[in-house]
Amino acid sequence: MSELSVKHLLGIKYLNKKDIHLIFETADHYKDVINRSITKVPTLRDSTIANIFFEYSTRTKLSFELAEKRLSADVVNFSAGQSSVKKGETLIDTVNNILSMKVDMVVMRHPNPGAGVFLSKHVSAAIINAGDGAHEHPTQALLDSYSIREKYGEVGGKNVVIVGDILHSRVALSNIFALKLLGANVKVCGPKTLIPKYIESLGVGVETNLKQALEWCDVANMLRVQNERMDVSYFPSTREYTQQFGINKDILQELDKEIVIMHPGPINRGVEITSDVADSEQSIILDQVENGVAIRMAVIYLLAAKIK
Repeated sequence: MSELSVKHLLGIKYLNKKDIHLIFETADHYKDVINRSITKVPTLRDSTIANIFFEYSTRTKLSFELAEKRLSADVVNFSAGQSSVKKGETLIDTVNNILSMKVDMVVMRHPNPGAGVFLSKHVSAAIINAGDGAHEHPTQALLDSYSIREKYGEVGGKNVVIVGDILHSRVALSNIFALKLLGANVKVCGPKTLIPKYIESLGVGVETNLKQALEWCDVANMLRVQNERMDVSYFPSTREYTQQFGINKDILQELDKEIVIMHPGPINRGVEITSDVADSEQSIILDQVENGVAIRMAVIYLLAAKIK
C-alpha cells in the first residue's frame, strides 16, 4: 500500500505531488462512506485524537471532529479559552499533559506561525496543523484542490484566482502551494496593500483589476477580509472594498464564460460575495464543506497508518 512521505501534516510545503494524489484517492473512498446509510467505519477504533484549538474555530473544528468520529476514533476536545493556558501554561506543558492521557494524534490550531513544527519536534504524537497564524492551513488547501478536481476532473492546467486579503490569509498560502504542485496556473487579486511583496517569487501572477482576473480564470476562490488580524486600515472603507473586489450576480453575468466560485468560509455576505452568488449553481461552497470531512478522514487515516 502507498503511504505518505511525512509523519505529520504541518503544511503543504512539506508534501509532494504523490502525497496529494494519495490523499485525494483515499478521500474518494471516504466520500463514498459518508454518503451511505452507515457512515461510520471501525478503522481507528483504538486511536485517540486530541483537538487543541488556541484560536476560535467553528467549521474546521466541527469538520475534524466529524471526520474523527466517522473513523471511530476516541476524541478529546481542548479549547485554550477555557484552559490553563490563560493561567500561563506553555504549549509544551499543555500538550504533554494531554499526551500523558495516551493520545495518538493532535489536531492543533495556534496563532503563532510554526507552532505545529515546534510541537512535532517535542512530542511523539502525529501533528495535524489546523491553521497556524497567517502561515498555513493545509487541510483547507487540500479540500479546495480536491473540490476543483471533482468539478473539472483535474487541477492541472486550470486557471485559479484567489481574491481578497492575501496578506493575512493562511488559506491563500496553502492554496498557492497545493495548486502549483498540481500544475494549476495561479493569480492573486486584491488591493495592493493586501498582497504580500514576496508573492511573485512563488510563481504567482498579480492582478489588481477584478474584472480582468475573472475573465482569465476558471475558478475564483473568494477570501474574506481578516479584520481580526489587522492593527491598521489597509483600505479606505468596506464599501469601497466591495465596489472594487466584491463579486455579485451582475459581474458574473457580464463575463464571456461561466466560472466556478469557491469560498473557505466564514462568508461576509455582501462584502466579498453576495448571497445570490454564494447560493448560485456556479458556487461549490457547500461541496467544499462536504469534501472537507472526506479529506480530513483521509489525512487522519494515512497519518495513523504511519504511527502503527
